Amino acid sequence: MKVLFVCLGNICRSPSAEGVFRQRLALRPSLQVTVDSAGTAGYHIGKSPDTRSMAAARKRGIDISGLRARQVTAEDFHRFDLILAMDRSNLSDLRRLDPGNGAELRLFMEYAPDQPLEVPDPYYGGEQGFEQVLDMLEAAADALLDELQAAC
Repeated sequence: MKVLFVCLGNICRSPSAEGVFRQRLALRPSLQVTVDSAGTAGYHIGKSPDTRSMAAARKRGIDISGLRARQVTAEDFHRFDLILAMDRSNLSDLRRLDPGNGAELRLFMEYAPDQPLEVPDPYYGGEQGFEQVLDMLEAAADALLDELQAAC
């Protein structure tokens, strides 16, 4: 299984999702999942995640400092089985870019029905927004991993 997390600029939500998912995945050694993240826009290509995202993740034992922003490519729709958007706008952008090669496109938060359906962009808010995003991502990551584990 290959999973790609996607937000707008790939510096807040999607690298945080990648980091959370990798941390949770490490606790399930029987699962073989390739994980990456990207953005629908190319605003921050090659840049590190937002310092506030890195700080919030670090408090939870997650290091995303080595990740670098990149933009979704046509190749991603071939390489990944599951492409998970952080909000409806990014899902719409992904659907528009999708050449129809079989990758399943969904909102990540569909896996956590007790949470809001969209992960809010914390970029213009305070530090609490980054913590809220991580709480949401953890819930969805655990639920997705449970589903993947059950399918094995």
